[in-house]
Order: sequence, then C-alpha cells, then structure tokens
Amino acid sequence: MNTLKMLGLALAGLTIGLVGAGQLGMLSGSAPPGLGVTGGRLRPPSPTPNSVSSQAVLYPEHPQRAYATMEPLRFSGDATVALQRLTDVLRNLDGTVIVEQKPDYLHAESSTWLLKFKDDLEFWLDAPAGVIHFRSASRLGRKDFGVNRARMETIRARFQP
Repeated sequence: MNTLKMLGLALAGLTIGLVGAGQLGMLSGSAPPGLGVTGGRLRPPSPTPNSVSSQAVLYPEHPQRAYATMEPLRFSGDATVALQRLTDVLRNLDGTVIVEQKPDYLHAESSTWLLKFKDDLEFWLDAPAGVIHFRSASRLGRKDFGVNRARMETIRARFQP
C-alpha cells in the first residue's frame, strides 16, 4: 500500500475515533467549581482566549480582558420579564440546556453538534442597573475560535425586543 493511501486511512481512523469520543461525551469536560455569583461578580474570564464576559472590565490585570470583554444584555421594564425572555431564548438555542435557574441567575450548558464540546453560560440579573451580566466559557481547550462571542451575539440579537 502506498504512503498516501496509508496516511488517508490513518486520518480517516483518527477522525472516526475523535467523533466517536465526542458522541460518547468524552470531550464534554465538567463544569468548573465556583460557578455562580459572589459579591455581584461572576467568575473572571478564562486565562486563555476561550471565554467572554460582560464583567471582564472588573479584572483590569487579567491577561484576556481585552479578548473577553463584551457589553451586558440591557433591558428596560420589569426585570422578571427580562429574565424570562432570556430563559426563552436559551431554551430555543440549539444544543443549549438550562441546568440551574434562580430568580437572578441562570446557568446553561451549550454543546457543539458533532464533537459535543461543552461551554458554560452564566447570567446574572442586575435589576437596578437594567442589565444582565454574563460569562460564556469553554470547558476544554485553549482557544474557542470565537464560538463563545458568536453565541453571545446570537443570544443578544434574539433577546432584544
């Protein structure tokens, strides 16, 4: 068998193995400890470029502050209605499930379609400020190739009235 054919077969085997591992949940990782809100803050962004946060500005010395920074979700009117609207957006987002819901906090998980990589999405309702702060971070890997930012922009677009 020639070298090119052997390389092709090896690549096909590797791809099948990787997809199989993903489908079995072996690439999903586990939720990091300490999720939630402490003193009006979500966890800081990840130390590598694989997360975004509307509170990244609260961590001025953080190495990924510039990469991670996004504006919070803004709302006017009833805060409970705004959080319910966000809940509806998340429930209708492919690959996303809500795993924890409190009157001022949501934790959801989003999975990629093929490899089932999981990201944690957290939302904290700051009713007096009229905003919902968020953090979206990959569980595994050093880079997210913009996936968390794109997802949050999709959520923002669907959340806006």
